[in-house]
Amino acid sequence: MSETGQVHLHIEAGVASVLFDRSQARNAMTWAMYEQLMAICRQLRDDASVRVVTFRGTGGEAFVAGTDIAQFQHFGTGAQGGADGVAYERQIDACMELLGSLPMPTLAVVEGWCVGGGLAIATGCDFRIATPASKFGVPIARTLGNCLSVSNLARLSAAFGMQRVRCMLLLAKMIGADEALACGYLQEVCAPADIDATAQRLVGQLAALAPVTQRVSKEGLRRLTVHNLPEGEDLVRAAYGSADFREGVSAFVDKRAPAWKGQ
Repeated sequence: MSETGQVHLHIEAGVASVLFDRSQARNAMTWAMYEQLMAICRQLRDDASVRVVTFRGTGGEAFVAGTDIAQFQHFGTGAQGGADGVAYERQIDACMELLGSLPMPTLAVVEGWCVGGGLAIATGCDFRIATPASKFGVPIARTLGNCLSVSNLARLSAAFGMQRVRCMLLLAKMIGADEALACGYLQEVCAPADIDATAQRLVGQLAALAPVTQRVSKEGLRRLTVHNLPEGEDLVRAAYGSADFREGVSAFVDKRAPAWKGQ
């Protein structure tokens, strides 16, 4: 395991397992990890032998605790910061598009924190199971002062409902496993000792069904979710080019509370 983290792929008997391996940082995603995830998705997209894919984090504390915020220290200020933000959100969108376009069913196995970029990855999967202590959210109004792309907003709204997404973003609310189950975001909530067996059972059910039906149904639902989305890069430029974003990054790295100024 390196400091920059690794995303591993293992394929056995038609089941692909993708593992986010950076447990010392709660599997927070580095740029290198996003690139590895995209390469894995391209490989899986073209592998007709794979019937189901699972995604999981190492360590038992987190699925993925977002993008590593320290990396944002290299973003510019003002207009350059806005441009850097647009480039970053385009990269995230490209990654989520690859994940969401996989032709076979996908399952996120969540233990603990599922935040920010991690929530986007889990939402890109077709099904999600979680342990009772798992938490879901995008608390950037409290931590970083940036924003999400319109396509990520569309995916979250389709999965959670728009009002819950408002609470996640405007109130920085974290949603527990029970609420995520009640609104349909989670397929099941199970004890940590049972999550492996639950995942294996769901994988077996998915692998036994008609793959063509699964593939075309997935694609139809994906098209409904992202069809004819409005332009949103002006919003991304405004957030990432703001002084508040720079303050959020600095405060996070310095381990202090940010002082928001609305600028």
